[in-house]
Amino acid sequence: MEKISLIIPCYNEEESLPYLYAELKRVTAEMTEYDFEMLFVDDGSKDKTLQLLRDMSKEDARVKYISFSRNFGKESAMYAGFCNVTGDYAAVMDADMQDPPALLPKMMEIIKTGEYDSVATRRETRKGEPKLRSFFARRFYRMINKVSEANIVDGARDFRLMKRSMVDSIVSMCERDRFSKGIFGWIGFRTYWLSFENVERVAGKTKWSFKKLFKYSIDGIVDFSNAPLKFSLWFGILAMLGFMGMLAFALVRTIGYNHPIMDWPLLVSIICLSVSMVLFSLYIMGIYVAKIFRETQHRPSYIIGETNKDDAVSK
Repeated sequence: MEKISLIIPCYNEEESLPYLYAELKRVTAEMTEYDFEMLFVDDGSKDKTLQLLRDMSKEDARVKYISFSRNFGKESAMYAGFCNVTGDYAAVMDADMQDPPALLPKMMEIIKTGEYDSVATRRETRKGEPKLRSFFARRFYRMINKVSEANIVDGARDFRLMKRSMVDSIVSMCERDRFSKGIFGWIGFRTYWLSFENVERVAGKTKWSFKKLFKYSIDGIVDFSNAPLKFSLWFGILAMLGFMGMLAFALVRTIGYNHPIMDWPLLVSIICLSVSMVLFSLYIMGIYVAKIFRETQHRPSYIIGETNKDDAVSK
C-alpha cells in the first residue's frame, strides 16, 4: 500500500488544530487505498499547540510531530517536514484550513494519471484578503517571474502534492534562507495547477503581517535573482550621466553668462543625492553579502526540541 505523508507547519494553532484533525480523519477514512502519515511541525509555538499534538499522537499512531526548540519560521518548518517524511507522496498544507484537505482525493487522482509529478493549488480569487495586500501580492508575482527563473503562478499556495522524487530534490537544496515557492518552480517537474475558491481561516489570526510579507518577498527576489544588483548598476550609470549633464550646464552658465558656478542649495542637494545613491547601492549589496555570510556559517535550518518520531533528523 502506497503511503501519503502530510506535512503541516504549525505556529500557535491551538484553535485551528481540532478542526483540521477532524477533517483529516474524515478525508483519510475515504481514501482507504492509501496509508497515511501526518507530520505536524511545531515551529516553537507559545500556546497549547504542542500539547494538542501530544494528545493527538496518543490517539492516532499516524500522527507524528516535531517541535522546534524555538521559532525558526515557516520555511524551516516546511523543510523539516520534507527532510523527515517517509511516504511515496508528500503534501504540504497549512494548519488553518485555508488549504482544504478535501482536495486531496482529487489531487491524488490527477497525479496517479502519470502525466504530472506534482499537483499545486492556486486561489481563483483573493476574496476576503485586504485590497492593499492583494495589490502588492500581484505586483510581486509579476516582478519575480520577470527577473528570475522561479516560475510562480499568481495566487499560488504552498499546498501541493508531489512525488517522492520531487521531495528528494527539494531536500537536496539545503540553503538556509529558503523561499519554497521559488524552489518549487526552480527545480522544474511537471506540475498541474488546481484552482479553488479562497477559504478564510477557520480560527485564530494570521501570523503574516504586511512587514513580514514584504521581507519574505525581498528574500524571494534576492534568492532567485541578481536583478537588484543590475538595478544598482544602471541606477549609478544614469545618475552619473545626470551629474555630467548638470556639470555641463553649470560650466555653460558660468562661461557664457558669467553666473556663479553653483548656488549652495544646488550643491548641497547634489551631495545629498549622491550620498543617498551610494548608501542605497551598498544596502542592496549588503543583503547579498549577509546571505552569503549566513550560508557560510553552516548553522542548521532548525533544531528539534521534542519529537515522537524515532528517526527524526535536524538539518
